[in-house]
Amino acid sequence: MKNIKSYPTEDELPPVKTLNEIDFSATYSYADYMRFEFEERLEIIKGHLFKMSPAPSRIHQGISGNIFGPIYNALKSKPCRVYSAPFDVRLAQKSQDDKEVFTVVQPDIAVVCDPAKLDQRGCIGAPDIVVEILSPGNNKKELINKYEVYEEAGVKEYWIVSPAHKTFFRYILDENGKFQPTKMLTEGEVVTTSIIPGLKLILEEVFQD
Repeated sequence: MKNIKSYPTEDELPPVKTLNEIDFSATYSYADYMRFEFEERLEIIKGHLFKMSPAPSRIHQGISGNIFGPIYNALKSKPCRVYSAPFDVRLAQKSQDDKEVFTVVQPDIAVVCDPAKLDQRGCIGAPDIVVEILSPGNNKKELINKYEVYEEAGVKEYWIVSPAHKTFFRYILDENGKFQPTKMLTEGEVVTTSIIPGLKLILEEVFQD
């Protein structure tokens, strides 16, 4: 009888222990992502891997805390929850099956108001608010792709914060599912949002070192 060679299924594939084992030209799903066991952080955007910046700088972390704190306080006794990175957000399109999810990102801050989207591994579906704090390592292609996947997924508000320029851009999803920008904000101005009633994010305090 002829021997038939068997191949491992995707569930039986060994874990990926070093970054050197990664083929950045290949397409990856969340199931692949779950096999990664190295310390370096990666995101998957439309099946393509992107290296995340090294550990955030002190200023980056400070700004993140200055945004997270007021949001956390404003959400007390409210159904929405706020999370800071590392926090996996899986943006599924056709199926929530791990093998069919091709975008997994770790925004600096995410606000989720639908508890059904939360599980032990993070968020499955679009957060209500996503905050990205720019760093020197941000790739322009990465930023463009993130804008697209957040818009396609239905993120209600996308905030982009630039520590270098002390600017705050806020994109709001319109009734046609397209992001519309507000004016550029900076120190001396206050950010509010209908998603978090009572929140007043004072930008002079956000950028305070």
